[in-house]
Amino acid sequence: MERNVGTISRGIRCPIIRKGDNLVNITVESVLNAAKSEGFELRDRDVISLTESIVARAQGNYASVEDIAQDVKNKLGGGTVGVIFPILSRNRFAINLKGIAMGSKKVVLMLSYPSDEVGNALITLDQLDNSGVNPYSDVLSLEKYTEVFGKNVHEFTGIDYVEYYSNIITQAGAEAEIVFANNCKAILNYADCIINCDIHTRNRTKRILMENGAKIVCSLSDLMDESINGSGYNAKYGLLGSNKSTENTVKLFPNECRDLVFEIQAEILKKTGKHVEVMVYGDGAFKDPQGKIWELADPVVSPAFTDGLIGTPNEIKLKYLADNDFANLSGVELKEAISKSIKEKQNNLVGSMASQGTTPRQITDLLGSLSDLTSGSGDKGTPIVLIQGYFDNYTSN
Repeated sequence: MERNVGTISRGIRCPIIRKGDNLVNITVESVLNAAKSEGFELRDRDVISLTESIVARAQGNYASVEDIAQDVKNKLGGGTVGVIFPILSRNRFAINLKGIAMGSKKVVLMLSYPSDEVGNALITLDQLDNSGVNPYSDVLSLEKYTEVFGKNVHEFTGIDYVEYYSNIITQAGAEAEIVFANNCKAILNYADCIINCDIHTRNRTKRILMENGAKIVCSLSDLMDESINGSGYNAKYGLLGSNKSTENTVKLFPNECRDLVFEIQAEILKKTGKHVEVMVYGDGAFKDPQGKIWELADPVVSPAFTDGLIGTPNEIKLKYLADNDFANLSGVELKEAISKSIKEKQNNLVGSMASQGTTPRQITDLLGSLSDLTSGSGDKGTPIVLIQGYFDNYTSN
């Protein structure tokens, strides 16, 4: 029988995960129980996604503000520290800033404007346009910023992040100075020991600062990249990808977890005979058109995935074929012609007109975004996602 359904994404409920839990068994049992209760079967090339949060929780990958403070002191000396280009987030950065301030005598916090790296706005573009300020060259003190732009709160959270971050620093016992600039070299007028907090541009920023006279530069990926007094850590990403756990702890991005995805794959094969793909996902890579926020605050969408998820889609645009190559056909003839084109398509369609308008993104980024939207970030209770039919096409039965 011809299949009439394409891609299906299901959120899978599982127990609340604690440190030491066996995620292989929990994932496999949760997926199989869902299949039994909902009356569906697993198929080859189904995709099982696990949110990075439950992986890190099972690993017990946490760090305290005291751990962060100790690492900052060890690596930057404990004096005046320039902290540049953080994102504006209570969940993603506030606890990290508290730990940084606890490990420093003074923090010079340099914020990008009009928004942070992922699109959280300090001010609107209209405010900037009307101000006479040049964001590419002008460095603003807190006093100048307030004089020109006044006090501003985030559209969604209602938080004045300038005031909020300043209070975090002073309440942690450090002196706070706030400046606003978009050229990373501006911080060198205030400090030569620097933590650059940008995510996706961190390597370039670090290089520029070191080339222009900085004494020490640590990216967030360089902090908590090893255990401090038995704490969690992430050898590759450090504090990048961390989330607030409590008022004094963060959950770090999961440590190496490639073994986990292959073990889940093998266990599903053993129990069902089906070869599925498995991945761990964090933030999806998409942008909100209302708030202008780019969701990807994690260093990568997927820190671990099985081999079948490597690469980008290789798809033909059906409407291109229908409107061009087969514009004179309809009905059964059109369907058969398009089906034949799909079956005979090249293994690499890069540059082909028939593939224009398809999405040349990494498969893991696309699936991670779908998984993130499916599971949500609140109380759905579905940190595991089963995606079926993603690799099907118009000819699949």
